[in-house]
Amino acid sequence: MHPYSPDCPWDLDPTITYLTHGTYGACPRPVLEYQRSLLAELEANPIRFLTRELEGRLDEARTAVAAFLRADPRGLVPVPNATTGVATVLESLRLRPGDELLTNDHEYNATLNALETVAERARARVVRVTIPLPIRHPEEVVEATLAGVTPRTRLALLSHVTSPSGIVFPIESLVRELDRLGVDTLVDAAHAPGMVPIDVAELGAAYWTGNGHKWLCAPKGSGVLHVREDRRDRVLPLVTSHGRNDARMDRPALWKEFDWQGTGNPTPFLALPEAIRVIGALSPGGWAAHMAANRALVLQARDLLQETLGVEPIVPDSMVGAMAGISLPLSAQPIDDDAVNALTTSLAAEDRIEVPVNAFPVPAARESGAGPTAALLRISAQRYNEPADYDLLAQALLRRGLAASSAPRRTSPSAPRSASVIVTG
Repeated sequence: MHPYSPDCPWDLDPTITYLTHGTYGACPRPVLEYQRSLLAELEANPIRFLTRELEGRLDEARTAVAAFLRADPRGLVPVPNATTGVATVLESLRLRPGDELLTNDHEYNATLNALETVAERARARVVRVTIPLPIRHPEEVVEATLAGVTPRTRLALLSHVTSPSGIVFPIESLVRELDRLGVDTLVDAAHAPGMVPIDVAELGAAYWTGNGHKWLCAPKGSGVLHVREDRRDRVLPLVTSHGRNDARMDRPALWKEFDWQGTGNPTPFLALPEAIRVIGALSPGGWAAHMAANRALVLQARDLLQETLGVEPIVPDSMVGAMAGISLPLSAQPIDDDAVNALTTSLAAEDRIEVPVNAFPVPAARESGAGPTAALLRISAQRYNEPADYDLLAQALLRRGLAASSAPRRTSPSAPRSASVIVTG
């Protein structure tokens, strides 16, 4: 299917090749039109919409979103994005000096910063395990993570799908094993909804937060936070408002605390069920077929680019969703943040290709004074993409002399280096 055709209702600039859906997502035209209709209603009578109708509208949207995520709606609240969801949980923790917060070097720069901020204030410590690349088997992620657990570990912050490296972590095994050791998990599922199947209730994590604006293709500002029943009395919003002293007993306390945090624009979250409906209707097989098609395309594109560049996969196919990280062969030249950013900018300006090249690990995951150890090209696949898009990218990379000198090979990732644990704070 050619991108931007009538069957692909996105309004992306047809003069660019957009291979970075995982960054900010892209909202389809029908969903934006639905959101605009909500805004028109709001502005026609703000008192009616925000004072008399919003609570019911939020409940209706929450029920639909919870059904899609297989989550308990009583534990689900809207947040602007997953970063806010992470910050909300971290700020709600009652940390003591010497407590430890566990994470790894594949996590998102902003959430790692949030961990450090909370730890510094409480005189706690961030324990950051190294998950080396390449990864041969998902179990290596579990082993590296559990190696960082101590009797002082209070919480583990882990991504379901990593942002810098584009890897699907074995989140079910991670949550189960950490729970067995008495450690709560905060799952940063920013990329997961709409990319991979989700069952929040079955996962059973203490805290789970995800974005609607990425793979669910909802408007920006449509995130969710889910709190397990036994942890709901511990979590407070970043903004305290009217719900704090709402005396009603028939409404969950979590809803009362989170649903009204001052005047804002609730339409992104209210449009989230429409995004779920619209994208789910694009394929005869619904969301399952949609996610499978995106994954098949990104695997095909990853193989093409790896063969073109002469590089090996950083993970097995089982750890790929609708994004894929590809290690660029830059060993002959120093890898630094400026050079990596310049490559991203060059591809956009000269070739009209929007695709991120990430210096890995992110700055917040490095030891003091250390630089990146790899440059990871991160491609995405969404319904508006087609194989020719990745051919264009391959040719653009070849023109920049990025192919390795050796012939490309298709083999399994090699055995990983030994994992390490970094403690800060």
